Amino acid sequence: MTTSLKRALSVLAALVLVSLSAPAAHAASRPSLADGFGLTQVTSDASSAPSNTDTNFVITVKTAQVQGEQNIRIILPSDYAANPGKRYPVLYFLHGSPDDPSLPFYGNAALTGASGMITVVPDGGNRGWYANWLNQNTAAGAANWENFHIKQVIPFIDANLRTIATKQARAIAGISMGGFGAFHYAQLHPDLFSQVGSLSGDLELGANQMALRLVVVGSLTNATGALCASTSGTVACDDDAYAPGVDSDALFGSPYPAFNADWRWNQADPVANAAKLRGMGIHIYVGNGDGGKYDIREWWLESASSHMRDKLESLNIPVHYEGYGNGANWGEYCKGGGHEAGCWYQDLVDLMPRLQSSLTPAA
Repeated sequence: MTTSLKRALSVLAALVLVSLSAPAAHAASRPSLADGFGLTQVTSDASSAPSNTDTNFVITVKTAQVQGEQNIRIILPSDYAANPGKRYPVLYFLHGSPDDPSLPFYGNAALTGASGMITVVPDGGNRGWYANWLNQNTAAGAANWENFHIKQVIPFIDANLRTIATKQARAIAGISMGGFGAFHYAQLHPDLFSQVGSLSGDLELGANQMALRLVVVGSLTNATGALCASTSGTVACDDDAYAPGVDSDALFGSPYPAFNADWRWNQADPVANAAKLRGMGIHIYVGNGDGGKYDIREWWLESASSHMRDKLESLNIPVHYEGYGNGANWGEYCKGGGHEAGCWYQDLVDLMPRLQSSLTPAA
């Protein structure tokens, strides 16, 4: 899970990152986006916020695939308006749980090193887990998150922006829940992405990693107390982020490893599907919360990430792996190697140039 909003914002204030509100060097205008692919744009506080600019803005959409209104942050290169014939590669950057792409951290972080590349941060819900839920008839309503992202958001972006709409010009990466989502989508849709990245991602959901599976279950059932305890208090206990609670079977069926009842969880496990990433550029970043003393959740995630690395290496699939432990040598903002914004900022400082050099360049 990601840090609480208050903690993330306090870290960001110290980072002095790229300003969202700085005016462009040339006269520009935000591109007009046409509804389509099942997405209807609506006006919301996020889409009309004064912090939006012509190159970094949020749109809000409705779709029958998921319940409620969904925010999508779009970050354009600074030269987008000045070069109307130029097309760009795209990074789809998936947020963690519970979070929202309209929050400032994701815009700032995704901007880092991203000149020459469009970045799209689609809503994934507080606990959508980047999948089509097995049970669509819960109190949470429609939850076809994979359909929303793959069948709607990607073609919507390609139709409305000057993208290079090919696999070699498309990357996907994410934080925590979004790290799972990035690997899950890359494994299910290898025809769409040539680069995949995880920042403190939930990369193992098999029975070998029941601690992480039960954290997912906690988000489904709205067990906020258990979630706070398991994440060293990084989820805000006074926030009702996971309401309404739904059954533990809603996402992938039974999570309990008895008589193979949990086969859908095992089928969705990124480690079990490592071979499907062959031919992609793979990037994994994770700390260990100072051996779990500072942050037990990141310690669990280090275990999952290392299992993914080991599985890839056993298949002779190259992977760029950064295990930065307690963060002491990973930049000044990564304190304790924990599950927090400062470490992810440092991850992105390293990841963004790697992606840009690997994708089809803007032209």
